[in-house]
Amino acid sequence: MADGRAGAVTELVRRLGHDFKNRALLDRALTHASVGEGAPPQTHRTPRDNERLEFLGDRVLGLLVAERLHQDFPEADEGALSSRLHALVDKQACARVGAALGVGPALRLSPGESKSGGRRKEGLIADAVEALLAAVYLDGGLAAAKGMFDRAWADEFARPADRSVANPKSALQEWAQAQGRPLPVYRIVSRSGSDHAPTFTVEVQVEGYPVAGSQGRSRQEAEKAAAITMLQREGVI
Repeated sequence: MADGRAGAVTELVRRLGHDFKNRALLDRALTHASVGEGAPPQTHRTPRDNERLEFLGDRVLGLLVAERLHQDFPEADEGALSSRLHALVDKQACARVGAALGVGPALRLSPGESKSGGRRKEGLIADAVEALLAAVYLDGGLAAAKGMFDRAWADEFARPADRSVANPKSALQEWAQAQGRPLPVYRIVSRSGSDHAPTFTVEVQVEGYPVAGSQGRSRQEAEKAAAITMLQREGVI
């Protein structure tokens, strides 16, 4: 598996289009917290996993998406820009980017996490994508991060801005009312992860239909993802 992962890392670097001067940043970006299970808590001087990089990458991604949308849609109002931004930075978008880059096979996981299918888990891949963006930013500056972003998010920007995806909670509410049902009800199932990078699991219920659940980095993001899951399951989008 070590040889396979080494090849996957080499291919990932090629797709990122960035030659790392500090390879330790790349390795940390690909290291999941499960690798350090049982070790003493990490400090800001000795980071071992990608959680801190994920925190930074989330902010870098938000800036780059906002800048691109501001440039590409000069007539759009703040609401339209915000909706499009959320669709481009959410967990599902980052996971699609990670799948295209081949992040899963390059991840450094504990044996247990690897056996449980960690390389295919949407959340792990999405988090690593943000960590990689931060690693490129720290290694080469904002211009290098923008280069990776422009390549990696090209397909996401090419996707049509489906209103149901941009405003899934509103779309689900309208659909439920069209079926003669009460408004959807959202429920937080769990909250996990660190304080600066939490993961919320949320379920949405529409009377007469099975619940649908999903995850997100905030309650709002998780609710939107759950709404999309139900809309897709019911063939609305």
